[in-house]
Amino acid sequence: MSASASRPPHLVSGLILASAGSIAFSGKAIIVKLAYRYGVDAVTLIMYRMLFALPLFLALAWWATYRQGGGARTPLSRNDWLGILGLGLTGYYLASFLDFWGLSYISASLERLILYLNPTLVLLLGWLLYGRRISGMQALAMVVSYGGVLLVFGHEADFAGRGAALGALLVFLSAISYAIYLVYSGEMVKRLGSMRLVGLATSVACLLCLAQFALLRPLSAAQVAPEVIWLSLLNATACTFAPVIMVMMAIERIGAGLAAQTGMIGPMSTITMGVLILGEPFTGWIIAGTVLVVSGVFLVTRYGHTQGK
Repeated sequence: MSASASRPPHLVSGLILASAGSIAFSGKAIIVKLAYRYGVDAVTLIMYRMLFALPLFLALAWWATYRQGGGARTPLSRNDWLGILGLGLTGYYLASFLDFWGLSYISASLERLILYLNPTLVLLLGWLLYGRRISGMQALAMVVSYGGVLLVFGHEADFAGRGAALGALLVFLSAISYAIYLVYSGEMVKRLGSMRLVGLATSVACLLCLAQFALLRPLSAAQVAPEVIWLSLLNATACTFAPVIMVMMAIERIGAGLAAQTGMIGPMSTITMGVLILGEPFTGWIIAGTVLVVSGVFLVTRYGHTQGK
């Protein structure tokens, strides 16, 4: 049998979509750091991002609901709406806001490495909530990953001071919040479909971010530099909506396991953009920490995927 005959269908397009989605997601931190240079705060910045993203995710939810035969899919029950509200709160509102807030204290490189620990957090939550077994290889891989983050954090704390600790904690809480979303979204994805759930849950998060701004800031706080508006529009489209679609399409083509492993390109692209665009330092400590984190997470996802076969 030839290599082309044994190749899974849509493999190349799936890998391209997964890679592009990962790189696009990584650009979010760069855009946020650029916007902070114009004196905007996290509450206002995330409000603009979600304001521009809301119509896109509402359209996604509508399309995913009515695309088949012009009729509605599974009707939403009260429990469905409660689940969507909870997932929107944890997976997109809290995760996004804590991430934006943390980025005001730490580099984009460290932020991406902390968020990349997400598979290890999902594994830990599965153990805590459902008693799922963690193998020795997975435990070792997790130790390697967290050691890599601590290595980069220790380097950054030398010049960022106490702010580095607060920023790292906020981003880590963001990663935990998104891991909770992933753990609890499984059954709802089966019932509603991934696109419909993402569209609805993210729309909820957008509304929560708008409400947060209305409660915490005067209307005059919406007057920001034009650059912030354009950066937020770019963030909402190229770094929020587009990568969600690309990753979902990639998962349909190559599966969640291979799509997650392709996401290893994310930390490297963030570090590269951080150095070239933001002028962030690039040292041996960052290289070593990144290698440890990526290697550990790769082993966690790879070994877990193999065990599940």
